[in-house]
Formats: sequence, C-alpha cells, structure tokens
Amino acid sequence: MEKGVDTLANHKSAEKRARQNEKRRIRNKAVKTRIKHVTKEVRLASGEASKEEALAKLQAAQSIVDKALKKGAIHKKTAARKISRLSRLVNAVVVF
Repeated sequence: MEKGVDTLANHKSAEKRARQNEKRRIRNKAVKTRIKHVTKEVRLASGEASKEEALAKLQAAQSIVDKALKKGAIHKKTAARKISRLSRLVNAVVVF
C-alpha cells in the first residue's frame, strides 16, 4: 500500500499496521508460491523414478519449507505435514 491509498484505517497507527500487513501478505504469498513450485518439482522427479534426482529435490524442498516456517509464513504443523508427505512419496519411489 502506498501513501494516499484508501484504507479503512482512521488512525495513524492503524494506517501503519495496514501498510505492514500488506507488505507481509505479499512476502508470504511469494514464499507460499515457492513452496508449491518445489513440491511440484519433487512430485515430478519422483514420478520419473530417478532416485538421485528425487532425493536432491526433496532435500531442496525441505530446506525451503523450513525457511518458510522460520519466517512465519506457514505453521509448524503445516511444514511438518508437507515434508512428511513428500518424504513418503520419494521413499516409495526409492524402495522400488
């Protein structure tokens, strides 16, 4: 939000909070989109049954999800669930 943009805020502190929230929303959106992309990469790599590539993509995905958790973009249990599901998927490919 830029100065001069209409908001529902009537006080200076509320206007600042609205600006902060907008910045955070945009930042979190970018982080969550990145998580979706790496998740898709892991799924595609596991579908091709390339063990090394799938494991490498999984490791990269875990790192990105952990960073999103650390930044507060996603909840702790959401991060754990995403990593767990991707790990199960890759492990099923690696076993066969």
